[in-house]
Amino acid sequence: MMPTLFNLECLSREAGAILREGYNKEHTLQYKGVIDLVTEIDHASEAFLIGEIQSQFPGGRILAEESGDTGGENENHWYIDPLDGTVNYAHHIPVFCVSIAYASKGVVTLGAVYDPLRDEMFTAERGKGAFLNGNKIQVSNTTELQKSLLVTGFPYDTWNTELDNFKYFERLAKKTQGVRRLGSAALDACYVGAGRFDGFWEFALRPWDIAAAGLIAEEAGARVTAIDGGPEYISAPQSILAAAPGVYEKILAELR
Repeated sequence: MMPTLFNLECLSREAGAILREGYNKEHTLQYKGVIDLVTEIDHASEAFLIGEIQSQFPGGRILAEESGDTGGENENHWYIDPLDGTVNYAHHIPVFCVSIAYASKGVVTLGAVYDPLRDEMFTAERGKGAFLNGNKIQVSNTTELQKSLLVTGFPYDTWNTELDNFKYFERLAKKTQGVRRLGSAALDACYVGAGRFDGFWEFALRPWDIAAAGLIAEEAGARVTAIDGGPEYISAPQSILAAAPGVYEKILAELR
């Protein structure tokens, strides 16, 4: 059986309930890296999602943040981030979400990103537009870089990589209304789709970070590519630029 957008919405809401229930509790923290956290809620949300997907849609390959690649027998792929914004969550900062994408034969066709504290459900089905709580969303009509508001993120190894993003942050912060850093790549891209931000860029991501949100931004009218302008932003090495058409080329030029 092929999943529908309704299936992804239901899965996202149920996983979101797990995040919401655990939000104000003290968390058991583990470290995947020096500043790369994982909590018991990440694991609980992911275990729920993998169990439900394997039960309802058996045979598909699942790529999930904590479990990695589960393998699969068919060409159906799932990209799961059970808690995007874990550092925020661990510090009780209310900016995080659940992200689920479904791809058939290498093409992402369904995406859902759910913010359980705001009860905001971003969804998209390829070729059918993007929506927030059932209402169609569209990117901004901004055409001037100076009037744009951008968002970005930084890699977990920012202290020992040349691609730490700080020079790009400084460059674009001086040429726009500002650059925000929310701590959730999935919400960043969805906010571009909703017209809240005019552009989002980030280096060193993983497929589950941006598979769903990239589709949502695309379907809302954003231009979504890798940072070098290439069309592939899900395959390694991941990077993303999602922007309103009126400022996409201007941001791309600054990143080059």
